[in-house]
Amino acid sequence: MKNKKFWNFKNRKIQNQENEEVTERILELYGTIAEESWFDDDVTPKLFKEELNSGSGDITVWINSPGGDCVAAAQIYNMLTDYKGNVTVKIDGIAASAASVVAMAGNKVLMSPVSMMMIHNPATFAFGDHAEMQKAMAMLDEVKESIINAYVIKTGLSRSKLSHLMDAETWMNANMAIELGFADDMITKTEQEKESIEGLNNMTDSMLFSRTAISNTLQNKLEKHYGVSKEDVTKQAEIKVLEVKGTSASELKERLNFMKRFI
Repeated sequence: MKNKKFWNFKNRKIQNQENEEVTERILELYGTIAEESWFDDDVTPKLFKEELNSGSGDITVWINSPGGDCVAAAQIYNMLTDYKGNVTVKIDGIAASAASVVAMAGNKVLMSPVSMMMIHNPATFAFGDHAEMQKAMAMLDEVKESIINAYVIKTGLSRSKLSHLMDAETWMNANMAIELGFADDMITKTEQEKESIEGLNNMTDSMLFSRTAISNTLQNKLEKHYGVSKEDVTKQAEIKVLEVKGTSASELKERLNFMKRFI
């Protein structure tokens, strides 16, 4: 049976700071990590690695995932940290549990102002006698330590502090995640959008300047043609139109009607 992918690679064309058209690589991690299979066979991690390394250049990883298999997350983390290009992680929904581990692979981690991150202790299912339970507990302790390794590298927090945060199942909004070092900043308007806004402002300034230029040009033409100064033009513009006295239109109409009777 074909494995269901929990990731999606996309490419799109963007303008860089030099106004050159370049290809932006995008990786979307949406949904449960390893939703169907990861370590039961070699197809899924192999396919992910092939797709990741099928291109080059910087990559943006969008995450909206409740987590999932910690082994899968560890492999994704390792592949992204080993990737040659710059990796920017953007959390637009939630990065919980194993997904938070993947987020730590970013050279820069950005969170939406309304997104969340959650870290907690790893969990598993176990069956058997007390010896089997002790093995499971020891395994979970080691998994926790491996997860803390990723958190320490990103946040710089002590292992004890991070362990307590995981014990408490800590939920973090963007501000808290930034304060603790799990994220670097919030997702804001892109530089391209800022450039567009600046361009619009400059266009408005240009239009205002053009109106002034047109007015000055008209005054210069009047001054050159009639030999009058700008002050004279202004004074002439301020002169009120004299009220003309004479026969009104209604009176003229009555006279015409009277004349028609005798023609």
